[in-house]
Amino acid sequence: LATVGSNLRPSTRVVLIKDCDARGVVWFTHYDSRKGVELAGNPFAALQFHWVELERTVRIEGRVEKVSDAESDAYFHSRPLASRISAIASPQSQVVPDRATLEAQVARVASQYSEQQPPRPDFWGGYRLIPDDWQFWQGRRSRLHDRLHYRLQGDGVWLRERLAP
Repeated sequence: LATVGSNLRPSTRVVLIKDCDARGVVWFTHYDSRKGVELAGNPFAALQFHWVELERTVRIEGRVEKVSDAESDAYFHSRPLASRISAIASPQSQVVPDRATLEAQVARVASQYSEQQPPRPDFWGGYRLIPDDWQFWQGRRSRLHDRLHYRLQGDGVWLRERLAP
């Protein structure tokens, strides 16, 4: 996932895609993480998938919005308990003094919810990238790769173009 911060510098990271359908591509995270802060300031991003063995890449760009609370709740409660505790305990992307501090915070949160299921915190949930630009790349030994580009036009019709490699 690539986002752009207020300093106009791009930032990339790996995210775990949890859903992909006609509405877009979904992942879940801490809203106060670097990506969450960057998306709050500039709600556009790019995703890239690369399959080395197949010599294929898919690149998707578009607007990003938060998924509904119901979708975030459903996914949060489907996760293993340890993952839910970690999501609550970790101030994702923030500087911490050491691993022991994180482990102590996890232990505190686990103790707090030893008798009940932890609720999804307000700072954690899903995002959906709504595509308006797709690129499909197929590598070739000749280096004359295939690149197909699809752009969503203002009238809602996808324009298909071939790009030079």
